[in-house]
Amino acid sequence: MPRSQKNDNFIDKTFTIVADILLQIIPMASGEKKAFTYYRDGMSAQSEGEYAEALQNYYEAMRPEIDPYDRSYILYNIGLIHTSNGEHTKALEYYFQALERNPSLPQALNNTALICHYRGEQAIRQGDPEIAEAWFDQAAEYWKQAIALAPSNYIEAQNWLQITGRFGE
Repeated sequence: MPRSQKNDNFIDKTFTIVADILLQIIPMASGEKKAFTYYRDGMSAQSEGEYAEALQNYYEAMRPEIDPYDRSYILYNIGLIHTSNGEHTKALEYYFQALERNPSLPQALNNTALICHYRGEQAIRQGDPEIAEAWFDQAAEYWKQAIALAPSNYIEAQNWLQITGRFGE
């Protein structure tokens, strides 16, 4: 049974009904409809913590999806799952792929910055301040790009940039 038929809560059911109606009335190629259906099922599975199922749906959505903008969101969501699973290197690969297709995706830039910052903190714990500074500088660059795209978002990152003197660099 497709995930879209298994939704248990009101919001998911409502979203599914609206999405199904839109799929019927909006003129789309069958490949686009198929990609959207897999993407929707992937989002539903991801929201329920069913990451393996979500990944499977996202990979299926990638097959028929040709629009770079839409592909960027699929790749971003795959990156989110790898981040949640602690697979930061894989997550970065997917965030970079998403950004190649859609450079105006501030959430991918933010998550890339978060991983760089995390690696900087790891380097500090391992007693390597030079490596830590390099990671922190990289995080700063990604955060500056994200903030340029979404100035009212990422307040904590803005504060960190100001406190560490990296905002004006």
